[in-house]
Amino acid sequence: MSDLQSTPSKKLFIPALGGIYSSLHEFAETLLRFVGGAALVTHGYGKILNPFGAAGMVESLGFYPGAFWSPLLAATEFFGGILIAIGLFTRPAAFAALIVLLVTIWFHWGVQGQGYSGAEKSILWSAIMLFFVIRGANSQSVDARIGRQF
Repeated sequence: MSDLQSTPSKKLFIPALGGIYSSLHEFAETLLRFVGGAALVTHGYGKILNPFGAAGMVESLGFYPGAFWSPLLAATEFFGGILIAIGLFTRPAAFAALIVLLVTIWFHWGVQGQGYSGAEKSILWSAIMLFFVIRGANSQSVDARIGRQF
């Protein structure tokens, strides 16, 4: 019996859906992790090809020297995204991505003055990364296969 069906506080309006929800729970979480990681990979791909190319951008945010921070940004997005997508070292990779995303929220909301509309995507992606910082990867991950996680 699924957790949704067995817990009185989680009674479903349509109990017949409990089996569907239970069977798709792992898939949905895995899909969210994979898409979140893949989005970071695609966002960091250009930066990893030219790791010092974002030096001016990171310096404009107040991170000096840009030649130090730019490769770290590129590695966090590209390699961190791969780790999140496959579920290896999920929590530390998601934490590093969360830090980058919190900086982008600050930049769009505060520095550029765009408010919520400018920071909306970063807020959403931050929430997704926070989920994986707290939860870690599920059973469909490399962390689970090796039997260890942070």
